[in-house]
Amino acid sequence: MTSDDSAQGGHARTIETLTALTPGQTAAVLELLAEAARSDGQQAVSEQGRLQLRGGERPGITHLLLTVGGELVGYAQLEDTDPVEAPAAELVVHPAHRAHGHGRALGSALLAVSGKRLRVWAHGGHSAARHLAQVLGLTLFRELRQMRRPLTGLELPEPVLPPGVDVRTFVPGQDDSAWLAVNAAAFAHHPEQGSLTQRDLDDRKAEPWFDPAGFFLAERAGTVVGFHWTKVHAEEQLGEVYVVGVDPEAQGGGLGKALTTIGLRHLAARGLPTAMLYVDADNKAAVTVYERLGFTTYETDLMYRTET
Repeated sequence: MTSDDSAQGGHARTIETLTALTPGQTAAVLELLAEAARSDGQQAVSEQGRLQLRGGERPGITHLLLTVGGELVGYAQLEDTDPVEAPAAELVVHPAHRAHGHGRALGSALLAVSGKRLRVWAHGGHSAARHLAQVLGLTLFRELRQMRRPLTGLELPEPVLPPGVDVRTFVPGQDDSAWLAVNAAAFAHHPEQGSLTQRDLDDRKAEPWFDPAGFFLAERAGTVVGFHWTKVHAEEQLGEVYVVGVDPEAQGGGLGKALTTIGLRHLAARGLPTAMLYVDADNKAAVTVYERLGFTTYETDLMYRTET
C-alpha cells in the first residue's frame, strides 16, 4: 500500500495493491468503470480485464485501488502472464476526480509493481491518455482498430468453403478442448488471444451474451480447423465479429473469409443494424480482407510501453 498526502481536497491519496478483490471491492470497481464508460462513451478496461475482476485470485493478475478519503476514485489492473512480453495494464480514474494527478499516481504505481517493464492500453487513444503515457516515459508500439460496417441490406456472396470442410455450431462442454486447441494454434503469435484457458472460456460461456448459435466451427474429417465466434451487444444493437481463427495448416484456402461471411449473415439475420470487429493495424492482410467486406475504421485503441 502506498500513500500520498498531496491529493485533492486535503485528503490523502492511498493506493492498495491486491491479488484478489472482495465482492464489495469488485462491485465498487464495476460501478467506477460504468461511470467512466457513461462519460467517455467506451470502456476503459477490456472485456478480459472486467472478467478478471471476479472469481477470486487469478495467476499473474494484480489489482490497484486508488482511494481518496475512503472513496474509490481510480483503478488499475496489471496482467503478468506472458512469458516474453512485459506486463500489460489498464487504468481508469472516475470522471469527477480527473486532473488531480490520480492517473499519474496509478501509472507510477504500475511502473513500480512491474519493475518498470510495462505495457499500457489507452482505449480510444484520447489526448489525456497520450499525455499520461508521455509523462510516464512510455512510447507507442501497438494500434488496435475498431472497424464497423452496416448490416442492413447486407449483400455478401455465398460463402465458399474449401473442399471437405463443413460448418456447424459450437456445443458447450463437447467442443471446449477442440476449440481451445485450434484457438491456441491460430493465435500462437497473439499472446492475449492465444493463451486463453478453460477458465477463460468458462467465464465467457457464463456471460449473458453467450449464444452457441452464433459460434461457428469449421471441421474437416471430424477435426476443427477454424471458427467464427460472434457476439451481440444487445444494448448498443451491435453485432461483433468477436474472433475468427483458422488453424495454420488450413490457412490460405479462403476459410477465414467464408467463416467471416457466415457470421455476418447470422448477425444480419438477427436484425442488427451494424457489425464491428477489432484488428491490429499492422495486420495488413486482415485489414484488407475486412475492408473488402465493407468495414471502415471507427476508432482506435493504442498501447504504450516502456523502452526495451
